[in-house]
Amino acid sequence: MTDSERQEPEAAELVRPYVITNGRDLPDGDQFSLITLVTAAADHQQRPARLSPEEQSLLEMCSGGYLSVAEIAGHLRLPMGVVKILLNALAEGGYLITRAPVARARLVDEQILQEVLDGLRARFG
Repeated sequence: MTDSERQEPEAAELVRPYVITNGRDLPDGDQFSLITLVTAAADHQQRPARLSPEEQSLLEMCSGGYLSVAEIAGHLRLPMGVVKILLNALAEGGYLITRAPVARARLVDEQILQEVLDGLRARFG
């Protein structure tokens, strides 16, 4: 195998994400974490034909309900950065609905739980 034959697959892998994203980059305020939930907007059936095959696949996948960004990247077998760029473009176009992850609940103070338990025992038992 010659040197040029060995370099071609690597070059193809480097060009492909650039082609898929049309050279776009993530905006500074990246709104998509790995666990952000995404679904297609209700009027996704009226999407224009100018969407790329990857964008159309992504919308079709999200039309069944909410999926996380990580799940979408896994199903599409695309790098996370590429998926985030596609999601951002589709969200800006109004084709997607996103739901931010729920904030982690604050832990309850153990002393309060003990006082509640003591009160229940005093009352009922």
